[in-house]
Amino acid sequence: MSLPDLLAETVGDESVVAEVSLGGDDRLAVTPTRTLVYRSDGLLSDESVAEYSHDVERIAVSSGRRKAKLTLSYGLDGDETISVPAKRVDDVLHPILAGILSATGVTDPGESVVRTFRFSELTLVVTSDRLVKHIGSVVWDEEFEEFHYADLTDLDFEEGTVATAVVLALDSRSERFKAPNESARAVRETLVDAVCSFYGVDSLGEFRATVAADADDAGEGPDSAESTTDFGEGPDPLSASPVADAEAEAESDAAHDVDARDEAVRGIGEADSDSGSTAGATTQSGGDRPTETADAQGAEPSVDPVVDATGGSTADADANAPTEPRHDGDPATESANAPSTDTATDVLDDPVSDASDDTGRIESDAFDESPFESAGVEGEDLATEVAALRREVETQSERLERQSALIEQLIEELRRGR
Repeated sequence: MSLPDLLAETVGDESVVAEVSLGGDDRLAVTPTRTLVYRSDGLLSDESVAEYSHDVERIAVSSGRRKAKLTLSYGLDGDETISVPAKRVDDVLHPILAGILSATGVTDPGESVVRTFRFSELTLVVTSDRLVKHIGSVVWDEEFEEFHYADLTDLDFEEGTVATAVVLALDSRSERFKAPNESARAVRETLVDAVCSFYGVDSLGEFRATVAADADDAGEGPDSAESTTDFGEGPDPLSASPVADAEAEAESDAAHDVDARDEAVRGIGEADSDSGSTAGATTQSGGDRPTETADAQGAEPSVDPVVDATGGSTADADANAPTEPRHDGDPATESANAPSTDTATDVLDDPVSDASDDTGRIESDAFDESPFESAGVEGEDLATEVAALRREVETQSERLERQSALIEQLIEELRRGR
């Protein structure tokens, strides 16, 4: 896609590494050092290009229903704001954040940013060599953490009901963070692919085997961790004084002999006192447990009889009103062979037929005996007025269409962030 002349002139000798459409002819172009926002000529602004340096200290994003704003903080130099459509904010943030990480030295030359994830106050940037994590209200600042793939010893995922935990096992510690379940699959596939590409393997199992083999070659396997300490055979380390132990054992035996003699004397006395006493009785009693039964009788449902009643009456009544022939006093009519059967509606025939002349116009005297009056409009005048009205309606329709197009263009430019 060729760049507009004004944008190409602003880019100069730099290369455009990413380009995002903002709607219409507006677009955003990212170079290794700058972000350029091109606005085409429109209702609200003329053709222009805005430049934003990548030497920033912080990026903040605020999204609305239609527009989103990216705030770039330059420290003492103040802040700059880029307005973009809300649905394009993630597409715009990824190349801008990649350019900033490269310009600030977070990523090395030749290292590519694979994908960017933003979950509330957690931002994850997956590159070809490392994982960058930032926690906070802003998307990125200097308080970020990075985990190189070269330091990984294992990569695991623990699924939960709401979120999935990503576990990174490093040389000396482990790191855990959670991603929402609706985005967990994308995070898993992106991170696994990046790690496998870094180690040149095809699966997570091969990555673990490669790491284990490297650990064995370095002498860090479990066999190298055997203990060489041997206590050998000898006295119990808990017995600090053997002589004191022997004296304590002799005193215990003497006390045991005295207790045995006392028990024997008490046993003889008890035997004498129990010789004259006898006791014992046993009683046994029992009872029967009553049982109760209850019978339940079921009531048969009563069925109401269905009574069908049919009846009807039919009656036919014909009312024929006899009509009498009209006698106008005309001899010709009275001498006609067939009798006259004209109805009362025939009275309207004569005045209607005589009301118009050969030109089809209604004479004014036709309404002398009628409550209606003539409109006084001829057919040609009515056709002329209808044609004029049609032209006026078409003109108004064209104006409304042009106004509607202008309103839509205005709304579209407002959504682009102008």
